[in-house]
Amino acid sequence: MMLLNMLLLQADTAIKAVTDAAAPAVEKISLFHLMMEGGALMIPLLFCSIVLVYVFVERLLAIRKASVPEVEFMKKIREYVENRNITEAVNLSRSTNTPVARIIEKGLARIGKPIDSIEKSMENTGKNEVYKLEKNLSVLSTITGIAPIFGFLGTIAGMIILFFNVQHQGFSPEAIAGGIYTKMVTSATGLIIGLLAQIGYAYLNAQINKMVIRMESASVDFLDLIQDVTQI
Repeated sequence: MMLLNMLLLQADTAIKAVTDAAAPAVEKISLFHLMMEGGALMIPLLFCSIVLVYVFVERLLAIRKASVPEVEFMKKIREYVENRNITEAVNLSRSTNTPVARIIEKGLARIGKPIDSIEKSMENTGKNEVYKLEKNLSVLSTITGIAPIFGFLGTIAGMIILFFNVQHQGFSPEAIAGGIYTKMVTSATGLIIGLLAQIGYAYLNAQINKMVIRMESASVDFLDLIQDVTQI
């Protein structure tokens, strides 16, 4: 009886091994496979994604570098101006090398002139600093618009491939698979890149707006300081 059970167990094991060997291997989906199925339109989408990452990181680092807290800086500027030590105040502004410092430096250089003239020169410098901070942000805005368009072109290309295959190979899953892949992959990729570009643009723009408020606040404080000192 034991011998019979052993023979049956060995037979079941052999049958299972043969069945597993005969069963087709399940193909797993991969990102590289999807990109290849997307076709030639994946090339401009890949380029858009590379530009997106580069511009976002470059602008983020530039904005963070410019967003140095200016509390201590403005405190020292106040001390120098109140003591009539304008030269030290200018040297401090030049060595600090931030948007706020450059605006204050412009105001220090105009001390002695009418307050309207000082305010105007500082305002112009502030606009120039904002322009520097916003450099290349238009690239993200452009990617937001063109990436989904490339995806839409992929949808059209996929439909063309689908109908071409159906016409020449008949209506079958194999005939329509290529067109469906191209259609879905390029559309999804274009939308994802466009969405990420929009999020990145909105985030960087919000950080720049915060920086602008800080520059305006520092400018107002400096103008008030100049008026107080001149009245003493």
